[in-house]
Amino acid sequence: MSQALHPMLNIAIKAARAAGAIINRASLDVERLTITAKSHNDFVTEVDQAAEDAIISTILEAYPGHGILAEESGNTQGAKDSDFVWIIDPLDGTTNFIHGFPVYAVSIALAFRGQVQQAVVYDPSRNDLFYASKGRGAYMNDRRIRVSKRSRMLEALIGTGFPFRKGDNFQRYMKMFEEVMVQCAGVRRPGAASLDLCYVAAGFYDGFFETGLSPWDVAAGSLIITEAGGLVGNFTGEADFLYRRELVAGSPRIYGQLVKTLTQYSTMPEQLAAEAAEQTDADGETPEAALSKAAAADEGQPKPTRTRIKVTPRGGDAPF
Repeated sequence: MSQALHPMLNIAIKAARAAGAIINRASLDVERLTITAKSHNDFVTEVDQAAEDAIISTILEAYPGHGILAEESGNTQGAKDSDFVWIIDPLDGTTNFIHGFPVYAVSIALAFRGQVQQAVVYDPSRNDLFYASKGRGAYMNDRRIRVSKRSRMLEALIGTGFPFRKGDNFQRYMKMFEEVMVQCAGVRRPGAASLDLCYVAAGFYDGFFETGLSPWDVAAGSLIITEAGGLVGNFTGEADFLYRRELVAGSPRIYGQLVKTLTQYSTMPEQLAAEAAEQTDADGETPEAALSKAAAADEGQPKPTRTRIKVTPRGGDAPF
């Protein structure tokens, strides 16, 4: 690689390649794998666990005081109170992998005090490495990437992901799918959100939307998009998306048009109401009072929240 990379990004790349080597070896004989269903249509193999163990081992060997948030092991490893948290998906696209469909990736992000600073997405089947450091641009292999320059939805290629878990609102999704489909040049659904986001960053897609995503699905890809000049948010266009299970991304012009279409399908009011109800159970407040707190949060009033990981635009101050 021609440019000097941040040491923590180098560790992320080393960890992603180690996981990719495990995945590539296993891909030669996927029929021998032991496959477990975590839930309906949600699978895990011993490859997921082995890849995750390799990533965590590589990271903690270099930074034993850092925290870990990983898809298979949660936050059971690493320091629990560190300002640095590694967000890991060892094999995004497991269903594709176990069917021999070569669209899957390793996703690793590093957040410092809630802001994603380093990001790597590695496609082991193609040996494509996407990476970014906050404020330093986004790259695919050794080439700088930028989001597309298309500005009209009629010319845009949009990526998406279908809801697949029990309890997902498929009817809601079909309505938004139909609205987007008739506005654009085409919609694609390969099945690995981390790669989809990188494809937006590289200009292969002009935009992307999906519901039901977890932080480890999108943390790395979201920074890569913003460093490539794109935008990422929830369906109402706000930056609070990692824990809201809805995400839209794209070049600035296409992003704005997607948000305009998808705002009506946002589940934010439902999620805020659910969080308010949970808080009511915890402290005895009425639902109305709890919701009032939630609504007043933007005005600086107190609101109990989880720690959120967020992506900030390029050019912001970084602690590295």
